[in-house]
Amino acid sequence: MQLRYNYRIYPDAAQREALARSFGCARVVFNDGLRLRQQVREAGGKYVSDADLSKLVITQAKDTPQRAWLGEVSAVVLQQALADLNTAYRNFFASITGKRKGRTVAPPRFRSRKDNRQAIRFTKNSRFKVLDNGRLRLPKIGDVHVRWSRDLPSEPSSVTVIKDAAGRYVASFVVQTNTEETLPPVDSEVGIDLGLTHFAVLSDGTKVAAPKFLRRAARKLKRLQQDLSRKQRGSQNRKKAVVKVARAHARVADTRRDWQHKLSIRIIRDNQAVYVEDLCVTGLGRTRLAKSVHDAGWASFTAMLEYKAARYGRVFAKVDRFAPTSQTCSACSRIDGPKPLSVRSWTCPCGAAHDRDINAAINVLAAGRAESLNACGAQVRPARVLAPRREAGIRPDAACSTRSVEGIPVL
Repeated sequence: MQLRYNYRIYPDAAQREALARSFGCARVVFNDGLRLRQQVREAGGKYVSDADLSKLVITQAKDTPQRAWLGEVSAVVLQQALADLNTAYRNFFASITGKRKGRTVAPPRFRSRKDNRQAIRFTKNSRFKVLDNGRLRLPKIGDVHVRWSRDLPSEPSSVTVIKDAAGRYVASFVVQTNTEETLPPVDSEVGIDLGLTHFAVLSDGTKVAAPKFLRRAARKLKRLQQDLSRKQRGSQNRKKAVVKVARAHARVADTRRDWQHKLSIRIIRDNQAVYVEDLCVTGLGRTRLAKSVHDAGWASFTAMLEYKAARYGRVFAKVDRFAPTSQTCSACSRIDGPKPLSVRSWTCPCGAAHDRDINAAINVLAAGRAESLNACGAQVRPARVLAPRREAGIRPDAACSTRSVEGIPVL
């Protein structure tokens, strides 16, 4: 499977200027291609193909005085910018025609030079190279210093250079991982109930407290936002304040991501199968608990579980979000009805006392096992059996009527 490996890079002043030039050229080519297609559509013309678009906004544009400076950057960067535009159009068309599942995808929009995040991509055609001294050679940029936190598992197929809102530069390599990383099989399986008070409650009774990284940093973020609001728009001090706020948010996001990586890999290593509930994070993000929901980061955590399970030979599945896991008794399977969030424990009429979250996790495990068995070809419907004689016989009042059994007329 393909994975991304991210590393911090530290370009010098000349390299930062070259990267800024590449960011700008890629943005201009993207906007020129989008503008051209919009103009052709408004004029009632035919959709401009990918090859024709590349000729118009890259090859021919370089020969004009207005776009002659496009030749100062790598041509692969410009081609990949158009590839991103073409992908955005395909996703939009697939969304409006129903071929793409999920939320409706909006049409591509123009990129702004004021965006705090900029990115360019180099493929193998650009001949980027990781040198023996550990530096990353990028065409028309130079040899950039990389902080290697771990080795690449294989030769990368592409590298994306990203500058985030905090002013940090990151090199993101796409590599192909081998299949020899499968973990030894274990006997345990686990169901996970995600929440806010406890980030995750496992079916074995383990409760993982919610760290609430954003809440803990709220006081500092509030102060930095207040300082930003006092700065005059367009001033250098405002730009510095924007970077300070972005660095504070980046620190929160990095801490949350690191914590989720450690928790997810521990769960994958200890269990052969992992089942979680398919939560609608988008809908929960519109409620009064929106800040806590986004602070928890359920979507990123489940995504980590999914790709790590596929990478290490584990089973991962999501349980239907409408399954009444919190209403069903895990002992007798009786549905006791909806309960408000204030009810943390309840007793079933069968006599079983349940912790709300642990009971839900056990039900998630049971539902996940049932779904995995069905997906593997287990018998879902009752098998066909011979009907009893009293059901297969002819009614007495219809003894003289003509019937057909397997095509043979019966008198």
